Amino acid sequence: MYDKLTYDPVTSFAPITLYATQPNVLLVHPSVPAKNVREFIDLVKANPEKYSFGSAGNGTSQHISGELFKTMAGVKMQHIPYRGSGQMMPELLAGTVPVAFDNIATAVQHVSAGKLRALAVTSATRSIVSPDVPTMAEAGLAGYDISSWQAVFAPAGTPPAIVDRLYTEIARILKTPDIQKRLGDLGLNIVEMTPAQLTALIKSDVPRLGKIVKDSGARAD
Repeated sequence: MYDKLTYDPVTSFAPITLYATQPNVLLVHPSVPAKNVREFIDLVKANPEKYSFGSAGNGTSQHISGELFKTMAGVKMQHIPYRGSGQMMPELLAGTVPVAFDNIATAVQHVSAGKLRALAVTSATRSIVSPDVPTMAEAGLAGYDISSWQAVFAPAGTPPAIVDRLYTEIARILKTPDIQKRLGDLGLNIVEMTPAQLTALIKSDVPRLGKIVKDSGARAD
């Protein structure tokens, strides 16, 4: 995605724990006739120059969600990057951009109000804030799975005892009802990971997401 980075995502940090994931969602304006993912794919293939998709910006999880969709569905859609969801959403609600990938928690109020149609979430499991919306895999794109995730890191070289203590305390806090409710209200799925598990996730995500970026030609600039 970037020509140069001042850090290495694998070696520059000491992973402590992943604590939550959040899916994006494929959204369409009500003027788009497709009612599900299969109908949408057929629609875009029949009108290859008509549909573009918006995202919160180049390099965001929403952007990469759209690029993965294009690759797996075999469709062509121009990407329109905005400066955050706050700039994109009014354009989507107005139908100026007919399709978008956005954070499920940001979009759910507009879906509930009937102002937008949610076709599928991008995660492997359904979202806790909109459990009636199918996953991409359920909608026909087997193996599709991409979510934003939130984790805690320390600088590389942090003593293992400190990493273990931080992980233990954060894991304990994540089990408290107040924190679970607060994160749930934000549309976050709580997922506790050990430092070793988070390290493995990073090492697997770098090549997996890197392939999506290279196949799509996406750039962050």
